[in-house]
Amino acid sequence: MNPTANPVEQPIPVPQPINGYHRDDEGHWVAQLACGHNQHVRHDPPLVHRQWVKSTAGRESMIGFELGCKKCVEGAPADDRPILTENDQ
Repeated sequence: MNPTANPVEQPIPVPQPINGYHRDDEGHWVAQLACGHNQHVRHDPPLVHRQWVKSTAGRESMIGFELGCKKCVEGAPADDRPILTENDQ
């Protein structure tokens, strides 16, 4: 049997706009999506190029940008939302 003949379809993440940010316990930036879920937005070359994460202006410019939310597909409950303080920016 050919394992590639009928590949299992992967669910398509639901596009959700970014409406804020916070940092996780390790200092990485996390986007807060309109759906209530959080998603890491790391600049981690060569795999992920998100230079915009590194500055306040860059992050602000991406408010409203849609990221694919896998948690929506899974029906996951909303994530916790830490409050972003002046020192986090």
